[in-house]
Order: sequence, then C-alpha cells, then structure tokens
Amino acid sequence: MMRTPLAVRFLQATPKSGWLALAVFAALTFVVLPLLHLAVPPESPLHVSTYVITLAGKIMCYAIVAVAMDLIWGYAGILSLGHGLFFALGGYAFGMYLMRQIGRDGSYQSDLPDFMVFLDWKELPWYWAGSDSFLWALFLVVAVPGLVAFVFGFFAFRSRIKDVYFSIITQALTFAAMLLFFRNETGFGGNNGFTDFKRILGFPITSPEMRVILFALSAALLMATLLIGRYLVVSKFGRVLAAIRDAESRTMFLGYNPLWYKLSIWTFSAILCGLAGALYVPQVGIINPSEMSPANSIEIAIWTAVGGRGTLVGPVIGAALVNLSKSFFTQTFPDYWLFFLGALFVAVTLWLPDGVAGLWKRWRATK
Repeated sequence: MMRTPLAVRFLQATPKSGWLALAVFAALTFVVLPLLHLAVPPESPLHVSTYVITLAGKIMCYAIVAVAMDLIWGYAGILSLGHGLFFALGGYAFGMYLMRQIGRDGSYQSDLPDFMVFLDWKELPWYWAGSDSFLWALFLVVAVPGLVAFVFGFFAFRSRIKDVYFSIITQALTFAAMLLFFRNETGFGGNNGFTDFKRILGFPITSPEMRVILFALSAALLMATLLIGRYLVVSKFGRVLAAIRDAESRTMFLGYNPLWYKLSIWTFSAILCGLAGALYVPQVGIINPSEMSPANSIEIAIWTAVGGRGTLVGPVIGAALVNLSKSFFTQTFPDYWLFFLGALFVAVTLWLPDGVAGLWKRWRATK
C-alpha cells in the first residue's frame, strides 16, 4: 500500500477555510493596510495611522511567540515559563546592530554607543565584534537563542526533568538572565537597555516606508510560522511529539528517543522567539532587561491558553485578544489591568478549557 506523501497530507489536513483566512490576512497586511497608511492622506478617515501599524506589528511579533509556545506546550507537553528570554535575546542581538547604526548621531557623537561613553568605556567588548554587519546580526538573532535553548534543553531533557519542575527551572533561567543584563558591566546598557535607534541598512527607522516594511516582515514571519508549524504537526515528527506528550514511557518502549524530538522542537521554538524579538525591537524602539522578566514569560503562556493550545491559530487569537485588551485597559483603567488579565485567565480556565479556538470548534460541531 502506497503511503501518502507528506506534502499531500499537509494540504489535505489544512481546510480550505484555513487557506482562505491566510489569503485574506496576506491581502490585508501586504496590500490594504500599507496602502491606507502610505497612500491615503492623514486627514482622510480611511488613513491608517502610524500607531495602528506599529501596534499591529508588535502584536504579530507576540503572536509568533505564542505559536512557538504552542508548538512545545500544545504538541509536546513542555510548558516553558522562560520563553521571554529567547525573545529578548533575539531583540538584543539585533539591537546591537541598531546601536552601531547610530554612529556619531548619538548624544556624545562617538563611535561607541552612548551608554558605553557614559560609563567611560574606551572600546567595544569582544562580543560586539561584527555588530555593525546586518548579516552577522541576523546570524546572532538565530544562533544565540538557538544555542542557549539547545544547551539548556539537552541537559534538562537528558535528565528527564519535566512537568512543573521544568517550568520552574525555565523561570529561574530567565530571571537569572534578567539580573545579569541589568548590570552595567555586561555591556548591554544596564537597566536602560538599547534605545534611540536611527536607521536600518542606512534607511531611517521611523520613516513610514520602513515601518510598513517591518510590519510586512512581521506578517510574513507569522504566516511562515503557522505554515511550518502545521507542516510539522501533521508529519511523523509531530505524531511522535504527541505520543511523547501523552505517554513518554510507552513511546520510549516503541524505540523512539524523546530527547532528540523534544530538543528539536524546543530549539526551533526558541529560534522563532528570537526572530520575533528581532522584528519587535525596531518597531517599538527599545529593548531592556524587563523583557526577560518572569511575568512576561507567564503572559506568553496565558496568550496560548486563552487562544487554545494545540491549535496553532488559537495562540494567534489569544495574543491579539490579550494585547488589544491590554492596550485598552492600561489606558482606561491603568491601576486594574492585572486584575482584568487574571480574571480573563480564570474565566478561560473554568469555562473555556480549550480556549477561544475550542469554543469555535464546539460551535461548528453544533451546526
């Protein structure tokens, strides 16, 4: 009996509504919104403001992180409370390049970043070597989070640390990194981090065209993340991951080594977070150690749970829903935002255990 090729199974496993939604999303992010921002005058009611473009780009970066979390939590049963570390590492790796692009336009008109001049540093540290190269920055964006995840994951998974113990260790890891980056002598700007970026590849970072390019790149990466994620979960690799999630000991008895499956998806998830962080930083204009706070990593898990883990599209919905709510409530009720977030998480846990995506599935089942 002939086996169905993986590409065919991938196409069959993705409903037509999914491809249609992806096409609509592409049309909106690559054509409609950019045109409404660049071609329509600001006084027109159809004009899309810089604020909207930036907010949407930021939320798409968050959505990529949420999907990355879903790949390890929803499909492999690995709950990480430290994914904010990988997101921040990608942001810092690209932030180093952005700081070098400032050149002598900084406050001290020096070739060194302003914070180094302020601290009386005379030269760049060795690990800043090559940071003025765009290609080297892209390499670091992938390599640094990937290497940290691989080394940490190798020892953790080989020791068969899992469940709540693994979650606590990942939270401790990101907290330790945050404390390290807060120190001025580490050469990453201390508690202020990196900011006051000027340009990318010689082009002004705040120009409308550059903002649209970053927005479109965020959309493209989100689409690629969803497609690659879907491809992985319908493959044999994805089925083995699900088996490890549901019965790791039985999977080992069948001859599969969980270490390499878990390590592969864990490292890939970290790389996705690093790429999202690299796109996030030039859009928001700052990266500092607060991005590594344990609270941020917990929030990533909340996005995934609210949207519906094990669905891929659910975390995108969850990231958008939570962060749009956050933007609204922090302006309207700034002192009570965390209470709203906690209430939302409790409500989802009690009444929507499968998240918003699960609610949609149940509604479709009744039709």
